[in-house]
Amino acid sequence: MATHQIIERDTSWLYFNQRVLQEAADSRVPLFERLKFLAIYSANLDEFYRVRVASLRSFRKLSKDDRREYLDFQPKQELKIVRKMVREQQAEFGRIFREEVLVQLAQEGVYLIHGREMDETQRAFGRAFFDREVAPHLEILELSDEGEVPFLENRGLYLVVARHEKSAADLIVNIPTDKTGRFLRLPPARGRAGHYVIFIDSLIRDNLKHRLGRPVDGAFSIKLSRDAELYIDNEFDGDLMEKLKRSLEERDKGLPTRFLYDSTMPKALRKRIQKRFGLSKYDIIPGAKYHNFNDFFRFPLPENRPDLVYAELPPLPHPVLENTVNLLAAIERGDQLLSFPYQDYAYVPRLIREAADTPHVQAMKISLYRVAERSAVIDALLYALDKGKHVSVFVEAKARFDEASNLYWGEQLEKAGAEVRYSYPAVKVHSKLLLISGTNNRGALFHYCYIGTGNFNEKTAKLYCDHALLTADPRITDDIAKVFELLEGKLLLPNPKHLLVSPFNLERRFRAMIEREIEHARAGRHAFLFLKMNSLEEKGMIDLLLRAADAGVEIKMIVRGICRLVPAADHP
Repeated sequence: MATHQIIERDTSWLYFNQRVLQEAADSRVPLFERLKFLAIYSANLDEFYRVRVASLRSFRKLSKDDRREYLDFQPKQELKIVRKMVREQQAEFGRIFREEVLVQLAQEGVYLIHGREMDETQRAFGRAFFDREVAPHLEILELSDEGEVPFLENRGLYLVVARHEKSAADLIVNIPTDKTGRFLRLPPARGRAGHYVIFIDSLIRDNLKHRLGRPVDGAFSIKLSRDAELYIDNEFDGDLMEKLKRSLEERDKGLPTRFLYDSTMPKALRKRIQKRFGLSKYDIIPGAKYHNFNDFFRFPLPENRPDLVYAELPPLPHPVLENTVNLLAAIERGDQLLSFPYQDYAYVPRLIREAADTPHVQAMKISLYRVAERSAVIDALLYALDKGKHVSVFVEAKARFDEASNLYWGEQLEKAGAEVRYSYPAVKVHSKLLLISGTNNRGALFHYCYIGTGNFNEKTAKLYCDHALLTADPRITDDIAKVFELLEGKLLLPNPKHLLVSPFNLERRFRAMIEREIEHARAGRHAFLFLKMNSLEEKGMIDLLLRAADAGVEIKMIVRGICRLVPAADHP
């Protein structure tokens, strides 16, 4: 087999985020969309530090013997690579923002200005807004050489003001964007038309002397990201739900994973902060004057400038479902495939409501992973309960960053009369399944089902590429019924005949199918694999796919975050 280089999971993920930066750098992308890609990059990187870097740092705490036994990589070396890649990407991020996006926005009459750039009219407007909307929410904390260290909120924005004399303390000032928003639209500069916007950070800097009643030599931005892992010890012992709730309360108090600071901060001030917060050299990352670029999702758009954003694309009507009065009847006539975000997600809650209004439908079962904050799917399930249908819900409460939302919706459904079950210890249920059941006029049991790759979430269905099969084929529906019996504790082994169900038969069947394509290729027949996945990191499967490529199998992959396969030169 040809030699292939496999890049580690975490550096591979950074290559994926590099692709987001490429979109931000593309001059063909509308300007405000380029800002959004910068925001996506920033949000991704925040999560990366809260989850993956936190894990790498935990691995470093293992003994050398344990690292050799349990890990097939070196955490310290991986962290060095991560720091180097992030530093290079952050430099590119800053270049795109300062030298391209801001310059081109100004050419379009959109100005993101700093405090010193405001004219008298704008400064008076900003001062009035500061006194009315910002000052009441400011917290000014002392960071002295002794005493208690102020607690910094996860992903909170702060300004550090250097002590004005040796005996004084440095000051930490919060930037209360949860109360004020991140941006303020200013009136036009005198004699100059345009769309003027200022960071709330800049507005606070401009008014600190006024607020503190003393000179301010500089105010430097900082942001702390904290470990987001829940670390639920011994899931098998006790109530998993209660452990999750307690862990969620502690999540935002996790250990630091990245301390981002304004790189223009004086070295002496940075050293004092590093010492007082107990930060290591691996924690602190130099950055720009402004942090939390994910706030650019809400950057104010000028009126009547649709050219600065992508044109809104209405969802395409499904060729069968759009014009049918009865979705269940259409599914019974033949399988229907939905593709998101190209088609409307409204068919899904509509299907649940229609089933609720159908007399011979008696029950619904659904598995929920990530649910929208305002969920049409949940509303439809509540409607079904109100119509007297039996509704059984399996809630995967361990969906990272959606745990609290999932627990909330599970409780609401349970209050309304649904039979609700939650996560299994040590297992994450990632399936997105809906089973609608009833009996026909002859008393025979029937099923309709939805089996999809995307969550029951109408918000993300507008963003993520996913597929859903609606079918009444008993070969599939009978297997799905077995999966729900497994989730309900009525079966130990589902023994599906047609579905691939992890961890029971999925890997074994995948391997058999790939081996079959390898045999086809070696026999001179056309061999083909089309794979769509979120990520690929299991080394045995990677090796098998590489073997298939070397055998001449044609492989097409749609991957969100892959451990990048770097093929030999003869396998482009």
